[in-house]
Amino acid sequence: MSALRARLPPIGLAAPIALFALFFLAPFAGLLERGLRDAGARAEMTSGMALEALALSLWTSTAALAIAVAAGTPVAWWLARARFRGKGAVEALIDLPIVLPPTIAGVALLTAFGRNGLLGEPLDDWFGVTIGFSTAAVIMAQLFVGAPFYVRAARAGFAGVDAQYERVAHTLGASRLRAFLRVTLPLSWPSLAAGAALCWARALGELGATLIFAGNLRGETQTMPLAILGAFESAAGLTAAVALSLLLLAAGLVALAAFWLISARAGGDGA
Repeated sequence: MSALRARLPPIGLAAPIALFALFFLAPFAGLLERGLRDAGARAEMTSGMALEALALSLWTSTAALAIAVAAGTPVAWWLARARFRGKGAVEALIDLPIVLPPTIAGVALLTAFGRNGLLGEPLDDWFGVTIGFSTAAVIMAQLFVGAPFYVRAARAGFAGVDAQYERVAHTLGASRLRAFLRVTLPLSWPSLAAGAALCWARALGELGATLIFAGNLRGETQTMPLAILGAFESAAGLTAAVALSLLLLAAGLVALAAFWLISARAGGDGA
């Protein structure tokens, strides 16, 4: 009885907790109920457009995550260890896309890397490389909005590892890189895995920046969020939107479950 009482919230907190849970669970319940009830929604899940958009979303968000991990890990370690004037401004700049409206992110990317952009125009004139409204633009938009989540979590993970461990490794003959790979990285791995999950999920659900910077071209830039948006304008309307939403939700849940499982196992191994 005492164990059960320890798991239950105090009576005064039960009502707000229940309302909070209802608020967040009701939309998913409504989506699932509509999808199971509507035979047309089940048929839309296996349409060519849905599968193309899902495949594009999965691989572009995974590519964005890979770039975020490769480039963001050293940045996060540097921010966790370095002490310099203006560090707060650098951290704020990296975190800015988290609070920036996605439409502004899309416009910013377009003015920087579009055909007439700050960097896009020289790339087009000198090398014939056009980034805007391409699959590469999708990855860049997803990277721009998703990478800060990884860097933020990785920075916290590295900051939680006592720098003394690295210094001890140095005294034992390990280089800075070897100390990082053999000591710091394993100890901060759960935070890195959590950040990777958040980064990938944010990239997978990106809409506004992708629409403005990459467009909505089927098979090339039409990710699942864009396909869902377009479904409302199609003859199928809400039925198609529900089907695509359920498909994306299922893919996201499977991937996030895998991320959290990896993180949990890493944490257990570290313990």
